Amino acid sequence: MVAPGVLAGKPVVKGTRLAVEFIIDLLAQGWSETEILRNYPGLTYEDVVACRTYAGAF
Repeated sequence: MVAPGVLAGKPVVKGTRLAVEFIIDLLAQGWSETEILRNYPGLTYEDVVACRTYAGAF
């Protein structure tokens, strides 16, 4: 989801203020999906998969 008034228009996970870029950075740093979901309980596994998919599109 992209909203100009949220995080300067960066793509965010719907229903959160977490940037897709932030989730991708966590994965790049070696965080597992389980670690991300444990630390950010507002996210779902599907959200993390969507972030991966989004990143792979570029």
